[in-house]
Amino acid sequence: MTTGTVRLLDIEDWSLYRSLRLAALADAPAAFGSTLSRERAFTKQTWQERLAARNTFIAEVDDRACGLVAVVTTGLDAAELVGMWVSPGARGRGVSDLLVLAVLAWANERDLPEVRLWVAEGNHHAERLYARHGFQRTGAVQPVRVGEERQEFAMARTAPSRAIP
Repeated sequence: MTTGTVRLLDIEDWSLYRSLRLAALADAPAAFGSTLSRERAFTKQTWQERLAARNTFIAEVDDRACGLVAVVTTGLDAAELVGMWVSPGARGRGVSDLLVLAVLAWANERDLPEVRLWVAEGNHHAERLYARHGFQRTGAVQPVRVGEERQEFAMARTAPSRAIP
C-alpha cells in the first residue's frame, strides 16, 4: 500500500475538483452516470455548488492529487459513496482503499448505519475493492444512465457496530 493522504475539499478547491473530475470522465466514461462533454460545460458556480452539496475527498501521493470520491447522505440512515476514481498511475497502490476508508470514517462519525454505492456491470476491480471493505450486492439494479441499456448494481455495507450477529 502506498503512503498518501486524503483530505476533504471545500468550495475554494473547485478548480482542482474540476480537473480531477474531468480526468475521471475522460479516463473511464463508462463508469459514471455523467459525461465529459456535459461537465466540461459547467461554470465555476456549478462546480462550487457541487462541492457545497456533497463531501468530496481527494487522495494525494507525493503532493499530487491522484483520486477522488464523494459521499452524500440519503436520509437519516445511510450515506452514498459516489464518483470514485483513481488516476491510472496511482492504481494498484492502495489509493482507492484510502478513499473508501475516508468515506466509511465520515459515515461513522455521523453515526450513519449504512453506506451504499452503485457499480457498473463488468467493473470487477471496483466490486472487489468494495467487497474488501465489507460491501455486498443488494440485488438492486438500474441503468447507468437514463435511456441506456448498460446496468449498474447496488452494494451496501452496514456499520460493524450495527451488524446483526
